[in-house]
Amino acid sequence: MPAIPAASVANLRDLGGLPLGDGRSVRPGLVLRSAQLDRLDPDEAAVAALGVRTVVDLRTETERADRPDRLPPGARPVVADVLADYLAGSGLPPAARLKALLTDPALAEEHLGGGRVRAAFARTYRTFVSGESARAAYRSLLTELGTPGAGPLLFHCTAGKDRTGWAATVVLTLLGADEETVRAEYLAVNPAVRVAFAPMIEGFTAQGGDPELALDLIGVVPEYLEAALDEVAVRHGSMETYVREGLGVPDEVTALIRERLTVTSA
Repeated sequence: MPAIPAASVANLRDLGGLPLGDGRSVRPGLVLRSAQLDRLDPDEAAVAALGVRTVVDLRTETERADRPDRLPPGARPVVADVLADYLAGSGLPPAARLKALLTDPALAEEHLGGGRVRAAFARTYRTFVSGESARAAYRSLLTELGTPGAGPLLFHCTAGKDRTGWAATVVLTLLGADEETVRAEYLAVNPAVRVAFAPMIEGFTAQGGDPELALDLIGVVPEYLEAALDEVAVRHGSMETYVREGLGVPDEVTALIRERLTVTSA
């Protein structure tokens, strides 16, 4: 799943073209994902060509205030704060502290060493499924995607990997993507994220920091996604039931999402 080569937006990707089985694939140009849009250049050719009409912002209030989105002309913003009721007690640092941790190996080890970073991310991913604000946020995203006649929609968080990664997983699973496709799409952000943070990681390791800890912080690993999928299985049994009962998205909206976002090859 190659990134769209936009200089002003990191991790910009179109879910379009991903296989769904039975000769079907995701319709191109309608559902996109990215990192935050604080540096977006609406005149950049790769960005302008997308024609984005709705931007769903999955970030917290603090993140939005620190780095406000720059929206494409005519795009409508939708706030869908996944972690509004969770972040303070999660054990994870706010995004604003990530840079500080990666410049101080001793501090990073104190707070997140010994496997604690992976455990903290796994807890957070479970909250993507069970948290009240998370359910409301992902319900908002699916409602927007299931709006008849809606144009291209872009959803994002800060780095475009965790909250955004779960959103993509939900959408692709609803559309019928198999586990291999879903996992490959989820992990596809790692090369871009590692390039973006390369100088920080190099500085961290040069000071004696654990490179694996740095990569666990700035990237994604399969066990993060598996934690959320397990939470779905334990609480709801299936993604379909999670969307219907956990998120409160009516079946008719799910049907519209499938109709809008699926194309069958000739």
